[in-house]
Amino acid sequence: MAGLKQVAQQAGVSRATAARAFATPELVRESTRSRIFEAADALNFRPNRLAQQLRQQSTRLIGVVLPSLLNPVFAEQLHAMEQAAREQGYALLIATTDYCANRERDMVEDLLRQRVDGLVLTVADADGSELLKRLAAESTPFALAYHQPSQPYASVYVDNHQGMATATRHLLKAGHTKIAMVTGPALQSDRARRRVDGYRAAMRAHGLTPLPVIEMPAHTAACASVMTEQWTRLSPTALLCSNDLLAISVIGVLQRSGYKVPDDISVVGFDGIALGEQLYPSLCTVVQPIEQLGRTLIAEILAQLEGDAPRHHCLACRIRPGESSNIPLESLE
Repeated sequence: MAGLKQVAQQAGVSRATAARAFATPELVRESTRSRIFEAADALNFRPNRLAQQLRQQSTRLIGVVLPSLLNPVFAEQLHAMEQAAREQGYALLIATTDYCANRERDMVEDLLRQRVDGLVLTVADADGSELLKRLAAESTPFALAYHQPSQPYASVYVDNHQGMATATRHLLKAGHTKIAMVTGPALQSDRARRRVDGYRAAMRAHGLTPLPVIEMPAHTAACASVMTEQWTRLSPTALLCSNDLLAISVIGVLQRSGYKVPDDISVVGFDGIALGEQLYPSLCTVVQPIEQLGRTLIAEILAQLEGDAPRHHCLACRIRPGESSNIPLESLE
């Protein structure tokens, strides 16, 4: 492959001008820049990005730590972030942790060793995380996705408590009084805990005692035996699920057990993933503005790189009607 010197010779410019065209193209006259890029194409030349990054003391990489890519909510977030980062000349490095605190620490350390310019993180427990305390003492900007931390960490989230309380109130307005909540193991994340608190607060505000939480052994999958046992014990007429994948799985278990959704029981999720609209019955859910969240995270990291202080961004959520619930449309207006 040809080098930068050959590109400069073919374009009729100095080597310094050719280098500038690739590193800071906005500083090179358009006609000159076009000649250089045409010469590079003809000679099959690709600039050495690593060398540029070393000179500029910036990799233009943002590290992203997610619990999983199997959950569409994180995949949709990542899609929005990648587009927003690319528009600003950045790329993403991605790691997954399966909600394991030790793996969170290892993945962040690996990304820092690759000299990422900033980090976007979704961890199991933001307020109890030793990793975040350590990061706050370092110079690399970071922002949390979905968390509502009590610490002054940058974060982009919806009000999980309020979102689930709103969903509970809509079910109460539809006539349900025996509403239960389904979560993953031991309320695995701080988001799930806040959603449960929102459900309980709405029930108590309506003069009702919240039912015991139905805890599944997996974060995003319902267990038929647990569902059967809890259904017999509690006999709810509506189920609130801590995330959409869990809600979809719950609907599958109910239908395979002979129950009709929503005729026998209503099911409501939380996230607003696109998949939920394509199913039958379509999923009624609390929608997080995932694309806006992803873009706001990138904007927050770039703002910190420019010297701004970390900020909290609380985004609005809403109820998306669906066939899985008998919530009347007029109650959502």
